[in-house]
Order: sequence, then structure tokens, then C-alpha cells
Amino acid sequence: MDRFDTIVVGAGMSGVTAARMLADAGQRVVVLEGRDRVGGRMNTDRQAAFPVDLGASWVHGIDASPLWEFVQALGIPTLEYTVGSFQVGGRPIENFDGDGRAMDAAAIAQWISDVDEADRLLVEEIAASSPGDTYLDVTERALDRSGLSPERIDEIREFFRHRVEEQCGAWIGDLDAHGLDEDAIDGDEVIFPRGYDELPHRIGAGLDIRLDHVVTRVTRSDAGVVVRTDGDEFTADRVVVTVPLGVLQAGSIAFEPPLPESVAGPIGRLGMGVFNKIFIQFPERFWAEGSYVIRALGEAGEHWHSWYDVSAVSGIPTLLTFAAGPFGRRMQELPDDEVVADAVRALRVLYGDAVGEPQAHWVTHWGQDRFSVGSYSHLAVGSSHHDHDELAGPVDGVLHFAGEATWGDEPATVGAAFYSGHRAAERILGHSIDLAEFAARITAREQTETR
Repeated sequence: MDRFDTIVVGAGMSGVTAARMLADAGQRVVVLEGRDRVGGRMNTDRQAAFPVDLGASWVHGIDASPLWEFVQALGIPTLEYTVGSFQVGGRPIENFDGDGRAMDAAAIAQWISDVDEADRLLVEEIAASSPGDTYLDVTERALDRSGLSPERIDEIREFFRHRVEEQCGAWIGDLDAHGLDEDAIDGDEVIFPRGYDELPHRIGAGLDIRLDHVVTRVTRSDAGVVVRTDGDEFTADRVVVTVPLGVLQAGSIAFEPPLPESVAGPIGRLGMGVFNKIFIQFPERFWAEGSYVIRALGEAGEHWHSWYDVSAVSGIPTLLTFAAGPFGRRMQELPDDEVVADAVRALRVLYGDAVGEPQAHWVTHWGQDRFSVGSYSHLAVGSSHHDHDELAGPVDGVLHFAGEATWGDEPATVGAAFYSGHRAAERILGHSIDLAEFAARITAREQTETR
């Protein structure tokens, strides 16, 4: 039986980052991936004549972002698309009121002012919150203080609920009061016209990655670790487990001996949300040229509330909408055609017969994916930001964890996955790894291979 220096479980962004850094340092590394592809929750569908990012899409905030600097160093093209933060304003948004009528400039200005004031009060309520308070608790207290009419409060309440769904994939009453504390975005956001999974593919190129290897057990001892899959057994000095939080919570991987409370506690306390994407292509544009977002407020947007214009990637009129939280869990149980038809009906409330018959669609089911069991992590009631970092371990010096759920500064992002893989490699090697030099090694290797 071959023995490795390090086994990495999972070939998503964190896994390939850790593995590449360790391999660059001379370690013998194997990556065990249950899927039949590299990328994890970075999944680009290229069956059409253009890429469709079914998983991660954005770099959220490029100012002072090491991930953005890394993307630039690799020469990967991007498009500015600053709406992933669920903004109330700041970009061209077509707003519709609760009756499905287009709002004029005055109504939109009032709406933005209302939300800004409610958000100001919300910051105060979060700061004054007690352990066990939910995000629903603090939003209700802020709305009670707002002095707005019941109708305007209802629309802001709906907006707050949808913001939590889109940012966390969770029900507002299940999110901790501090659940969006790390949600600030500095600078523009960007998407990837060639597909986001170019990043993990380029990092992972040339690594020993064993696809279709589903890990079932990790055993640690003074001698190192034994990792069992559904057909093989691998031994090493240590292991980095990078599977999503949902997989850890499902108990799909047995740990022997059991995980200590320092790691098992965070796994049990943190939440795993569901955030599903629905891309719909239309024969022609029926929304305004230059609009980033179509947004329905109040009753008109109870379920389907925001549609994002992603036509720039394909050159074909295409809208992206989301089904997240409890609504997302319900929708992923339905046939894709029914989901798309329901979303189109909601659009026709706003635009009438101008909405043509969809020409193509893509629908995700992340909550039903056995290799993710959800979309990304969030602060459930009773958890804290420290839980994210505590989850990283290490345990007994041989078991490390990485992935977006293990990075407290900005969980639920590709950046968090990248940085956590970097951290795991540094902890194992015992020295720092410069990200600029890391990028330079990747490009140098690519240039050598193409000569």
C-alpha cells in the first residue's frame, strides 16, 4: 500500500489549493474526490456554446482581496457585476411594487430611503442583541422603531427576509442576529465569462486527483491516518478534509476516534443553507437595456423576487433568479419545468405578454447533492463566528479541515475556501506561503507545458 505525506479529501477550491501548495513544497499528495469532476461547488456547465456557472459565480468585493489579486495574476478575464450583495440601490434596478406595477423615480427614492433608515436601526439592534436572538428578532425591533406605515414595514420585512435567503440560504428566523456581520463588500464584484471553475482546474492541473473516490472513514492514530473510500484504503502522515459542512453534518464520513468537541461542536452549531439557481433564456429582452436587476417588492415578490441580467456571458437574453432557504428546499423537489414555469408566471405579473416562452433553462439542486448537502454555511442561532475558525482544527496534529465553513472572516465564499486551503498548507509546512509566488509558479508551469 502506497503511503503519502498528506491526503486531501475533496477537489474543490480549498482542496486543490492546499494540495498544490503542499505538492509544490515537495510533499507526496493525493486528492480523493467523490465526484466525477474537479471544482466542488464551483461547477461550470459548458454544454452550450457558453459557460453557465451553476455554483459559485462572484468574487464578492475586489478591494484588498487576495483572491482578486490571484485571479489577476493568472490572467483570468472577469466582468464587473456588482449586485451579488443584494443591494437596495446603487445599480440600475427595475423595481415593482406589491401589485406588480413599475415604480417611478420618486417611489424608488422613498423605498431606498426607507431601507437605509431601517438598516441604520438594525445595526443598533444587532449591537444590543443578546445571545440566542435571531435575525428575525432584531429586524422586527428595528421595524418597530422605524415609525413607518404598516404597508411600508411589510415591504421592508419582505426585503430583509429575501436578503437573508440570498446571502445565507436560510430562513430569517434560523439565522443568528450576527449572521450578516461579515457581509460587508468592499469594492466592485466580478463574474467570470469563461466560467469560474477555470480557477480550481488551473490550480489542480497535474496533481494526483482520484475522481469517483467517495471517502467513508478517516482513522487517526500516532502513526498517522488511514482514509477509506468505497473501494480503496490510503495511508498518510496527515489528512486535510475539505468536504462541505453539509456532508460533515450528514455523517457521511466516520471519524475514528470521534471528533473532539472543539470540532464536533461547531459542526453541530453552524447552519448549512440551500441556495439554488435558475437560469432562463428568452427569445428577446423584455426588460430595460442596462438594468442589472428586476426586483418585485411586497406581495408580488413573495417567492420569486429578483432576476439578474446575465446576458453578457452568452450574448443571449438571460435572467438568473434564485430559490433559497425554505422556498429553495421546496422548489428543488419539483421537476425543473415546473420551477421554470412558476418563475416565468411571476415575471408575467410584472411584464405581461412581453415575456416570451423560455428557450433554455438550467436549474440546480444543491440541497439534494450528496457531495454538498446544501450550498454554503451560515451562522445558525447559537453559533458564533469563532465556530467557523474552530472547525479548521487541527485535531491531534494529523487531521485538518478546510473549506468556506472554516473561515470566519468571510464564510460562504470562494475567497474563504481559497484562504482556508492556504492556511491548512501553511500549518502543515510550518511556514508562510506567498500567494504572488504561488500564482507565479502556476503560470510558469503552464508555460513550460505548452512549449
